[in-house]
Amino acid sequence: MGGIFGVASKQDCVTDLFFGVDYHSHLGTKRGGMATYSADRGFDRAIHNIGNSPFRTKFQSDVNKMSGTLGIGCISDTDPQPLIVRSHFGRFALTTVGRINNKEELVDRIFFDRKGHFMEMSGGNVNGTELVAALISTQNSFLEGIRYVQEVIEGSLSMLVMTPEGIYAARDKLGRMPLLLGKKEDACCATFESFAYHNLGYQFAYELGPAEIVYFNADGFQSVSPPGEEMRICAFLWTYYGYPTSTYEGVNVEEMRYRCGQALADLDQDDLQLDGVAGVPDSGTAHAIGYANRSGVPFTRPLIKYTPTWPRSFMPPNQSTRNLVARMKLIPIEALIRDKRLLFIDDSVVRGTQMRETVEYLYEAGAKEVHVRPACPPIMFGCKYLNFSRSTSEMDLITHQVMQSLEGDGYLAHLDEYVDQTTERHHKMVECIAKRLNFTSLRYHELNEMLDSIGIDRCKICTYCWNGKE
Repeated sequence: MGGIFGVASKQDCVTDLFFGVDYHSHLGTKRGGMATYSADRGFDRAIHNIGNSPFRTKFQSDVNKMSGTLGIGCISDTDPQPLIVRSHFGRFALTTVGRINNKEELVDRIFFDRKGHFMEMSGGNVNGTELVAALISTQNSFLEGIRYVQEVIEGSLSMLVMTPEGIYAARDKLGRMPLLLGKKEDACCATFESFAYHNLGYQFAYELGPAEIVYFNADGFQSVSPPGEEMRICAFLWTYYGYPTSTYEGVNVEEMRYRCGQALADLDQDDLQLDGVAGVPDSGTAHAIGYANRSGVPFTRPLIKYTPTWPRSFMPPNQSTRNLVARMKLIPIEALIRDKRLLFIDDSVVRGTQMRETVEYLYEAGAKEVHVRPACPPIMFGCKYLNFSRSTSEMDLITHQVMQSLEGDGYLAHLDEYVDQTTERHHKMVECIAKRLNFTSLRYHELNEMLDSIGIDRCKICTYCWNGKE
């Protein structure tokens, strides 16, 4: 995944830029970057690998070296950025977030038109942000170039384009990701996460619509390209990777998760005898609070996440190492586990590997029963719009592994039935997943109830991961 932040100020903006970018650290684990512009020093940039240490520790020294009244930055799970570019209509800096599915086609298009070249990265790849810069530069102005990028890219892409005069903020074509503006005296900012500017003194000013382009400087902002009518914002912003303090399309993440947990409790008609309800920390915790408040079963925290040295379980690139880190982070409280009948809510079950190991961990600590309630339906399709999942094949998904074990290689012929939560095939799949992962019981959230918990027009929410509908 990743996050972006930009600021335009009449004073030096580097401190605001540093903390604004840092507040996006939960969205990516690979690289961080900042670029600034000042009238006397021009463009400046710093990029660091943040795979083994947080953004803050890597960039703290840069804050004292950089200066400027304009700045953009990113947390990135993809290529090094921001980039500083010289084009036929001027110099600019660029940072992006999203996913380009037709990268090779677009590279070939530029080569065919003889309008550019690319620095070759390791493995012969092209930096996606450099490709976006090249596409912008094929047009006659920044605005035309940004619109062109939105038109030709398949996938999703939001961006910040910093010129010596100000910053263009552009939300991806179908609004799969958020992009908002904050305002304070003598400064404006643009951000992926809505909470990133609050402690810096900014107040909410505007939320961009799908494909909308806004230009801003220290004096204010204006929409220079209107929003589109169609939106497909990612539902996982609320159920999983959005930060609890963020609000997207007017819906706060934490509040949504309370409602989601309440709906999960309403779906449980088995009158389970439970000693406690817990979340798999951290993203499942708010869902569990909602479940406990609705059901009357006490909310407990039998697993505590140790975060000082293990900030994110998905940090290592190797899956087996990520699983080990996930286990090392969770410290059990045996007094809250031994001989207890526990229900755990996780944000989702993707591969199932970490959840299986967590359940084994709980049984080792003396749990009597472990019931699991994912906060969303079974994931049936790998995301092709955003980079929030590291899955490279749909066979990474436990749903596909189980379907293949039940049907053989021809299981895809019955995929629609497995997707439909009312069918016998679907129930059999869930039963087999529970057995494979050693859950006492498993009940996934129902799609309609999950969407109701978000509360915006369902036609504006992307549900591709669950039902394959774009």
